[in-house]
Amino acid sequence: MLRPLHDYVILKKEKIENTTASGIILTGSKEDVSHQGVVYAVGPKCENDLHEGLMVIFKEYVGTKINQNDEEYIILKEEDILAILE
Repeated sequence: MLRPLHDYVILKKEKIENTTASGIILTGSKEDVSHQGVVYAVGPKCENDLHEGLMVIFKEYVGTKINQNDEEYIILKEEDILAILE
């Protein structure tokens, strides 16, 4: 289990499939452009109302990517989260 320290948040990166209007799944994109993730864990010094399971949007090019148990996670500062998707 991952447990963030200080004001860090761990997100599980949201996988988004690129599809055309007719439903064809596009593969082989050069980069993953999704800036959405699900909150996995929140550090003890986070001040906003972030909790596990919340879908958020975060800044581009931030955080540290790690892989654990074949899942991709991003560890980033709370201030790098821009919005909560409701």
